[in-house]
Amino acid sequence: MDGGTFTISNGGVFGSMFGTPIINPPQSAILGMHGIFDRPVAIGGKVEIRPMMYVALTYDHRLVDGREAVTFLRKIKSVVEDPRVLLLDM
Repeated sequence: MDGGTFTISNGGVFGSMFGTPIINPPQSAILGMHGIFDRPVAIGGKVEIRPMMYVALTYDHRLVDGREAVTFLRKIKSVVEDPRVLLLDM
């Protein structure tokens, strides 16, 4: 991974449910994506079973501010939940 600044790690292919990825220096961040599993969630005051996936972002705080990191994760969430957001630039 020479010359990279950002890595996406897909532990989901190995059945990972959750984990915290570790940055590979000199990169500035790594996004860990995990498996999609049915989980109980509260929807409109009721418990429903929905497919859910955890993602984790580890970043070098000397280079990336927390506000930008959270904004990035929220964008990832919206695109994964509804790909039309990305495809149609909604």
